[in-house]
Amino acid sequence: MPRPLRVAIVGAGPAGIYAADALLKSEAAVEPGVSIDIFERMPAPFGLIRYGVAPDHPRIKGIITALHQVLDKPQVRLFGNVDYPGDISLDELRSFYDAVIFSTGATADRALDIPGVDLDGSYGAADFVSWYDGHPDVPRTWPLEAEKVAVLGVGNVALDVARILAKTADELLPTEIPANVHDGLKANKALEVHVFGRRGPAQAKFSPMELRELDHSPNIEVIVNPEDIDYDDGSIAERRGNKQTDMVAKTLENWAIRDIGDRPHKLFLHFFESPSEILGEDGRVVGLRTERTELDGTGNVKGTGRFTDWDVQSVYRAVGYLSDELPKLPWDVKSGTVPDEGGRVIDAGGHMQSTYVTGWIRRGPIGLIGHTKGDANETVANLLVDHAEGRLGTPASPEPAAVETFLAERSVRYTTWEGWYRLDAAEKALGEPQGRARVKIVEREEMLDASGA
Repeated sequence: MPRPLRVAIVGAGPAGIYAADALLKSEAAVEPGVSIDIFERMPAPFGLIRYGVAPDHPRIKGIITALHQVLDKPQVRLFGNVDYPGDISLDELRSFYDAVIFSTGATADRALDIPGVDLDGSYGAADFVSWYDGHPDVPRTWPLEAEKVAVLGVGNVALDVARILAKTADELLPTEIPANVHDGLKANKALEVHVFGRRGPAQAKFSPMELRELDHSPNIEVIVNPEDIDYDDGSIAERRGNKQTDMVAKTLENWAIRDIGDRPHKLFLHFFESPSEILGEDGRVVGLRTERTELDGTGNVKGTGRFTDWDVQSVYRAVGYLSDELPKLPWDVKSGTVPDEGGRVIDAGGHMQSTYVTGWIRRGPIGLIGHTKGDANETVANLLVDHAEGRLGTPASPEPAAVETFLAERSVRYTTWEGWYRLDAAEKALGEPQGRARVKIVEREEMLDASGA
């Protein structure tokens, strides 16, 4: 009797769980069946949703409900707090599984090559996001001494960073933020937050709903300079062809023509300002220099040679995420991705046997969370073709218990899906006395203990 197809997925964020879902919905799940183990270096699953989505966005975190339904399936097991390749290598994974799918996402900041980027007070947005989202591997404190702050970038991460900096700590208290984050934000001195985009309103990568949410806070006055509302033929074509772009542009136009109110914290959205240098004195940020740009007719911009120095004491770079290189896999340094064809990992011109990628590690950190579903479907479809045509390797120890024995012999303290339910209950119990849905547990050891690892 044929045994189930054994698949390892490395990374328990949305991309990896969507891949598991695609396998469960495939014909192979009916005959001979599928057996899926998801490995995650964090003690808890859900990746970007737990450690990348801002705490005041519970609507997005609601995606976890759908992911729960996948991980609840008996064909799926979770091995949390297991690091690739520190705890288990590619060769070891291949000894247990017919195929391995990597879905490790992106957690680092993309580099910004301007002078002053290494000054004290110059930060990567990804590090700040990890701090306010209670990531166990970052420091527990964050310096929030600056009264005037710059955020570079016009995507949703830039909005998240700007909004968290501009809100009061008590506004965020009803969310899941840990005590150390609330204490840190109570000491935040920021009164002005300036968001800078190199191009115009029609090129901003904000989601319309996330943009409008900026204006919902009773403490944040959103300000747009009317001179920054400008469109060329390329911009107009973009608005006509993309409903979301048009909605963003309309929101910005409305803010540009209204009177400035008296909310205590000011959040400025600047367009056509290209950061050229972070200014410093005695090793610390004291300002930001930008070059004014102008549209060139195609929706792109060119420099004008006119520069402005902005009085800010810290700068946050939200210019994109970058994936961490995965040992034993080929790597495209420029894109920060694993080379692939249809999700099949490509090395030296050929498919690396039994090895696949999906999500941001495959195509880079672009698009919304739901966009990784299409990636997962394509990757899994090609994996199943390779399985049907006999192109997968044959694992030496495909029985499910072999992996548990291996991890026990390595003394890896791993968490399980049942352990997530225990951690989930523990976090909800912490929030209950304060009338909060949950309070996130930060320390890795405390997460392991609560999970019963």
